[in-house]
Amino acid sequence: MRDPCTLLARLLLDKGWFLATAESCTGGLIAASCTDLAGSSQWFERGFVTYSNAAKCELLGIDAALINAHGAVSEAVARAMAFGALARSHAQVAIAVTGVAGPGGGSADKPVGTVWLAWATPMGITSELQHFVGDRAAVRHATVQHALTRLTKLIQTESLS
Repeated sequence: MRDPCTLLARLLLDKGWFLATAESCTGGLIAASCTDLAGSSQWFERGFVTYSNAAKCELLGIDAALINAHGAVSEAVARAMAFGALARSHAQVAIAVTGVAGPGGGSADKPVGTVWLAWATPMGITSELQHFVGDRAAVRHATVQHALTRLTKLIQTESLS
């Protein structure tokens, strides 16, 4: 396969589903990776780049109190981002990512490389914490690859159910 989008595109096309993305630390790289494929308009619906907390609230409908209580880089916010992406699009599946790409911004609790990911599918929302290593570019690239690969596996698993 050329990249993780190729198989994902085929699965989405087969189901007649569309994808929406809600990205913070990747700044639109997941959407860019998807739309690098010719014909992506047949399965990619839209992308939200919500780098600031205000954007998460305004574009995805996340309650500011949730961000204040858990922090922008948290499971609760990643899940709310995935839910908001579905609610504010015409997609059937969504990917959401929020994390600390570095080189600054990390803390003892959330060091550089900490990324919360969430995937919304017709079966519900799944979330996962990852700790990627490397510089800013490496963390962002690993996040994109993992987000797309995991969504593909979730769709494949649901298809078997």
